[in-house]
Amino acid sequence: MLSSSLRSRPAYTLSVRPRKKGFVERNRVFGLAGFRPRLHSAGLTCSFLPRKAGIDNALRCPEQDSSRLAKHDKGQYHSIFLPYSRLGQGVRMFIVTGGAGLIGSAIIWDLNRRGVDDILVVDNLASTEKWKNLVRLKYSDYMHRDAFIEQVRGAGLKGLGVEGVIHMGACSSTTEKDADFLMRNNFHFTRDLCWAALDAGARFITASSAATYGDGSLGFSDSIELMPKLRPLNMYGYSKQLFDLLALRGGILDNIVSLKFFNVYGPNEYHKGSMRSVVCKAVPQIQETGRLGLFKSDRPDYEDGGQKRDFVYVKDCAALVCWFHEHGTVNGVFNVGTGQARSWNDLARAIFASMDRPADIQYIDMPDTLKGKYQYFTQADMSWMKRVDCDFAFRSLEDGVNDYVRNYLLKDEAHLES
Repeated sequence: MLSSSLRSRPAYTLSVRPRKKGFVERNRVFGLAGFRPRLHSAGLTCSFLPRKAGIDNALRCPEQDSSRLAKHDKGQYHSIFLPYSRLGQGVRMFIVTGGAGLIGSAIIWDLNRRGVDDILVVDNLASTEKWKNLVRLKYSDYMHRDAFIEQVRGAGLKGLGVEGVIHMGACSSTTEKDADFLMRNNFHFTRDLCWAALDAGARFITASSAATYGDGSLGFSDSIELMPKLRPLNMYGYSKQLFDLLALRGGILDNIVSLKFFNVYGPNEYHKGSMRSVVCKAVPQIQETGRLGLFKSDRPDYEDGGQKRDFVYVKDCAALVCWFHEHGTVNGVFNVGTGQARSWNDLARAIFASMDRPADIQYIDMPDTLKGKYQYFTQADMSWMKRVDCDFAFRSLEDGVNDYVRNYLLKDEAHLES
C-alpha cells in the first residue's frame, strides 16, 4: 500500500541492509520473523507475516517514522510500499496508471529507455492478458486500481516523493453502455487524481481523446475556445470531455497536460479484443485468408475504404508524453496525432507491403451499431507544436506499420521489451 496513514506501535525493529542496488525480485523467507524486504530502485516493499515464535505483530523498516508502520490483520500477508525519497535516498518516482495498457506500457518502455525504472504501475489486471505487457518492462511495484483510488481519496500522494503522475488508466471502449461506470472510472477518478497530484507538487499528464470531437463538423482544433462547443458521439468521449471542461473552468489547465490521442496502434494492444487496431487484427486475417476486410462507405463523398483517420504509432505517443514531462512549462490540452489523415485503404496497403504480399481488400457492410456514430474523417490540428517549439517528428504511416508488423506481429515475441 502507499498509504501514509497506517499506524501501529513500534514493537519490532529490523535493520535492512540491501545486498545490491537495483531491482531485486521478492524473496519471502518464512523464518523466525517471517520478514524479508524487497528492494526496488524506487523503494522497499517490506513484507511480513503475523506473530510467530514470539515475534511481535508490527515491524519498523529502516529510517521510517511511525506513520509508515504496518500491522497484520487476522493472519493476512501484507506489504507496504516505501519510496526511496522517504528513505533519504533523494530519488523521486513516477506513477503510471493504466500502466499495463497499450499507451501506459509503452510509456513505461520509453521511460526505461531513458534510464527510469522508479515507476509504480497502477492497473486492474483481473483475468485479462494485460500482465504480459509488463513482463519485459522494469518498474518498482504494482498497485491495483481500487487500492490506489482509496489511497488518492484518503491520504493522498503528498510526501511520497512522486515526481510525475501519468494517468492513462480509463475504460477506452467507445461502445461501453454503462454511463455510470464511465463517470466513475473515467471522469471522477481523473478529477480526484489530478487534485492529489497537484497537491503533492507532481507533474500531471492525463489522456483525453479525439473522441471528444464528435462527428468532426467543428474541426479538430485543441483550442480552449472550441472545447465547450464539442459534442462527443459516445459516452466514452463525453467522459473525457467532462474532465477537460472541469480543468478549463477550474483554472488548472495552466498546470496540467491533457492529451487528445487520435487513432493509436502498436505493440501491447493484444489484450484489447474488439478494440484492437486494424493493423493488429489484419495480420492474422491476411495470413489465414490472404485478404483484408474494410467497411464500406455509406456516404457518397467517401469511396469504400476511403474514410480517413489520423493514425499515430504508440511509440511516438510514449515519446511525446515524456517530452511533456520534461517541458514543465508547456501545459494545456493538446492533440496527439501526425497531423495527416490517411485512408483505411492506405493503411491496408501499408500492412500488405510490410507482409510482402499483394493488396487484396474486401469491403464489408458497416454494423448497425456504428452507423450514425462513425467518424469519417479525423486529422489532428498539430499547430501547437510550432507555438511551443516542439521539434518532435512523427513516423509516417508506412514506417510505423512496417515496424509494428515486421518487428512484432510477425515475430514469436510481440511485446515491447526494455
